[in-house]
Amino acid sequence: QVQLVESGGGLVHPGGSLRLSCTASGSILSINDMYWYRQAPGKQLELVARISESGLTYYEDSMESRFTISRDNAENTLYLQMNDLKPEDTARYYCNAPDLATSWGTRLDAWGQGTLVTVSS
Repeated sequence: QVQLVESGGGLVHPGGSLRLSCTASGSILSINDMYWYRQAPGKQLELVARISESGLTYYEDSMESRFTISRDNAENTLYLQMNDLKPEDTARYYCNAPDLATSWGTRLDAWGQGTLVTVSS
């Protein structure tokens, strides 16, 4: 069984920082691109950032200056460093590995359960 588990969310004041983590576990052979998405209350799922296996990154326009995506391939862990947080960043943040190869020979589109980030004074 393969699992993605996010952590690091919580309540933070505007201007504060958080570092989210997403660890993949199970019979994993390799993980290609990994993504962070978020979903604010009453809104659609929104792409935050993407990182390739080699470390190439992509950010949605409004987040590039404040967020940094990174990964540790040896640990199968994805990170999102979020700085200067704003109330509009309040959302549940999800990690996604849409092309995860398992040691059983299958490929999965794996999602975590999400971690809640609340930015409020």
